[in-house]
Amino acid sequence: MSEDALTNPQKLMVLIHGSGVVRAGQWARRLIINEDLDSGTQIPFIKRAMDEGYGVIVLNPNENYIEVEKPKIHVQSSSDSSDEPAEKRERKDKVSKETKKRRDFYEKYRNPQREREMMQLYIRENGSPEEHAIYVWDHFIAQSAAENVFFVAHSYGGLAFVELMIQREADVKNKVTAVALTDSVHNVWHQEAGKTIREWMRENCCNWVSSSEPLDTSVESMLPDCPRVSAGTDRHELTSWKSFPSIFKFFAEASEAKTSSLKPALTRRSHRIKHEELPEEKLCIKNL
Repeated sequence: MSEDALTNPQKLMVLIHGSGVVRAGQWARRLIINEDLDSGTQIPFIKRAMDEGYGVIVLNPNENYIEVEKPKIHVQSSSDSSDEPAEKRERKDKVSKETKKRRDFYEKYRNPQREREMMQLYIRENGSPEEHAIYVWDHFIAQSAAENVFFVAHSYGGLAFVELMIQREADVKNKVTAVALTDSVHNVWHQEAGKTIREWMRENCCNWVSSSEPLDTSVESMLPDCPRVSAGTDRHELTSWKSFPSIFKFFAEASEAKTSSLKPALTRRSHRIKHEELPEEKLCIKNL
């Protein structure tokens, strides 16, 4: 999180990457290795967001467990209960330990992957990308001061966002202003997203998909959810970077639209309050 992520009263941006080996702050390791950090990481999004006054939260949905070494089971030697002399027993134990040491060394040399037997311990309430998104929403995003929350979700991150909407629909609608998806793999039918969610997504989401068409060209969709436009590239992993300028423009326009839609309502309400506060005599005179 940025320092002002929970205290920024205006804007908060939340970044979610896709599935696989990527971790917090990455879009695609292939791009990081073969191209550059701008296209492969979320660094440009973070920098520009902070420059434009957003607080920032970066999710880490793929780190769902930790690996720990399996506890070794110690088998007590039966030689202790024998009637052998202590000196002979010690000599046998020493030979046994040396034999085991040589065998273990050979096993490690032959198969380094089996050097240690590991087990997976799943992180509580974060055992999947979907669980992680809900956990971060409940404990951080929902507690933030920002009036306007914006999501950028790539690939499986889009699916995680839709699942978040299904589980926290009213809260998300109340706090989230706009959502930018980049080649999202969500499916409103398979995820059983209701009609009200699909309608909200049509109004507040946009999916920049891989396409050979120029950036922001409308692309037909078989799903009844958010509009789809071209990311200006047919490479899945590049869609976030190529749609970068359009996403910030989309967020700015959504923020302006929300502000302008609130102004008339506030004006009418303030006018009504002033009218109601007028003394009864003045109202009568005015009516006459």
